[in-house]
Amino acid sequence: MQNSPLVGVVMGSNSDWDIMKNACDILKEFGVPFEAQVVSAHRMPDEMFRYAETAQERRLKVIIAGAGGAAHLPGMLAAKTVVPVLGVPIPSRYLRGEDSLLSIVQMPKGVPVATFAIGEAGAGNAALFAIEMLAAAGCEEMKDKISAFRRAQNEKARNMVLPL
Repeated sequence: MQNSPLVGVVMGSNSDWDIMKNACDILKEFGVPFEAQVVSAHRMPDEMFRYAETAQERRLKVIIAGAGGAAHLPGMLAAKTVVPVLGVPIPSRYLRGEDSLLSIVQMPKGVPVATFAIGEAGAGNAALFAIEMLAAAGCEEMKDKISAFRRAQNEKARNMVLPL
């Protein structure tokens, strides 16, 4: 794998890091080059647009965007790039992330954002989905690693013992 980032991991605030680090941990585990940074849709819109507009020329293959509350970041990025955007709803204080989920999943026809579960599971699955996208695009190393990951999951589940 090359060293320049293939995946961008962005979030609206550093308070989203506790959730989004789950995506970064999986990308690290699989050896996927990535970049991670705060790109706020509301507090830094010019930088957000620049990030989206330059994603393809910077050779990003996918963007994982975590956002809470109004959660405009994934959709606004998707509106400004053809690089696939994977949205991760961040749990919010008052509505437990349901507001974030609905904001991300309800994109208008023509501006797709693949939306994942609220919180840690969503961040982790977004990273795994990004790896599957790299594998499907012909990255043999990722194909081998994601296959081995699935085999290990299967083995772990088969070896589970219930405390009867």
